[in-house]
Amino acid sequence: MMRLYPGAGWSRVMSKAPINFWRLGLGPLTGKIFLLITTIGRVSGLPRRTMVEYHKAAGVKYAPCAFGEKADWYKNIQADPHVTIQTSDGTESAIAYRVTDEDELLAVYQVFKRRDPPLTKYYLSSLEIQDSPGDVLANKDKIIWMGFEPTDEVTPPGQEVDLAWLWPLGLLTLLVIRITRRLFSK
Repeated sequence: MMRLYPGAGWSRVMSKAPINFWRLGLGPLTGKIFLLITTIGRVSGLPRRTMVEYHKAAGVKYAPCAFGEKADWYKNIQADPHVTIQTSDGTESAIAYRVTDEDELLAVYQVFKRRDPPLTKYYLSSLEIQDSPGDVLANKDKIIWMGFEPTDEVTPPGQEVDLAWLWPLGLLTLLVIRITRRLFSK
């Protein structure tokens, strides 16, 4: 695979950055493109979160698992498919499932291809799959596209907007800096 899984250090920090945008209260903006998934850690039993690009088809939200079977969120879903998803639509309890039905797989492929052609092509080429319906079906076992069906069952708690207090603090800091510069520049 061409894609490098984020290990430690900066790659891990950067992969988690969109979650911090959500925590800052920017969910209505980031949630138009990204889906925040809360799973239960298969080892820790604690809530674990990741953000992935998503698209809707026939009222269902779908997301590619870019790092395949080694992605922690995918492993967590295999252990317990009860997830909480958050988008600009709000917070929903869902059951996550891997898309394996051929008709559904082709429908998801068409939606991904129409809405984000470069990323879809990159994803498929990283799996050595040609960007065609026939090759997608011939290699469906390599593709991990997840669907999220709404449920009334108990799911992990969603991500809170717990860093919104930083906005007024940041504005206050900028104001103090500006006033201080004016006082000492005279």
